Amino acid sequence: MRQRYGQVIGVKPDQIEAYEAIHRAVWPEVLATMTANNMRNYTIFRHATTLFAYFEYVGEDFAADMARIAADPATIRWWHLTDPLQEPFPDRGTSWWTTLHPIFHLD
Repeated sequence: MRQRYGQVIGVKPDQIEAYEAIHRAVWPEVLATMTANNMRNYTIFRHATTLFAYFEYVGEDFAADMARIAADPATIRWWHLTDPLQEPFPDRGTSWWTTLHPIFHLD
């Protein structure tokens, strides 16, 4: 079953160009890890200093798949580049990105 996720985070105003530049060439290893762990249609949008990410999860154990992504050495190195450019929202809980509550969907 496909599950949809939306997430938001801030991007530092002086880091917008750097953030967009590194995302023009996402490392193949990072993309392969996401795909291998059941993430599909991952997209990041930007409005001013807010980033909105959307992805679909097609696996059966979201927590285990996300843990494998978080343990991947290439992904960890990637996050060391991207995390300093971002500004998490204060109400994010234990996640780096704030996960949004779905309100409406049309297939």
